[in-house]
Amino acid sequence: MNKKIPLRQCIGCGEMKSKKEMMRILKTPEGPIVLDITGKKNGRGAYLCMSADCLKKARKNKGLERSFKMSIPDEVYEELEKEFGELAAE
Repeated sequence: MNKKIPLRQCIGCGEMKSKKEMMRILKTPEGPIVLDITGKKNGRGAYLCMSADCLKKARKNKGLERSFKMSIPDEVYEELEKEFGELAAE
């Protein structure tokens, strides 16, 4: 029997991909929004392709706002872009 691969939708481009190909953005119960590299932390998660373009699209189309049902300050996007840049550089 084939094991079902969990698919997630990118909040930037809207494409469905497997969880392993995506990056999870997490709204923790305490409030801050962080990049969840392990994908195992508690909180409300939104998924994004591993591309800076998708992060830009998500910012433009308010993907995070819709996922978390709250307004997202620009600093959060800037922080995510910075973390994203560090990941891409590794």
